[in-house]
Amino acid sequence: MSVAFTKEGDLEANAADLPDRPISTHPNLVTATGLAQLEEALAAAQAAYRAAQQGDVAADRTAMARATRDLRYYNARRASAQLTAPPESCDTVQFGCAVTFDREDGRRQTFRIVGEDEADPAKGSVSWVSPLAQALLGKGEGDTALVAGGEVEIVAIGA
Repeated sequence: MSVAFTKEGDLEANAADLPDRPISTHPNLVTATGLAQLEEALAAAQAAYRAAQQGDVAADRTAMARATRDLRYYNARRASAQLTAPPESCDTVQFGCAVTFDREDGRRQTFRIVGEDEADPAKGSVSWVSPLAQALLGKGEGDTALVAGGEVEIVAIGA
């Protein structure tokens, strides 16, 4: 059927039927920065929900559905957050540590191991449950690990 023969309300109703954001089954470990980010995201979701309620909910069901979905997600993530203090020393790769490693192709990379919601590889942080972090956790300087089918050597670990 052509889109020309559908009611505009039908498109709005379908758009408003948003699936929930998936919530990880792993413990929700967070750094202090990650907890602050979760609280900011929760506050933004609460504000978006209030704004959607004040608008014409019947006319903009998508905004209300998005706000409700995000509010459920951030409420759940904030409620399950487990603030994890940084380790006193980073002799081995642990949650909260930054690890620098050399790849076989000569690239040197540094990533901080953080919680799932605060991970941003482009900014140098990866989730503690990511394959990269799982390959490096518990290793020390000079150790090697298999990452993405290639071997890496850990050259530095820091707080």
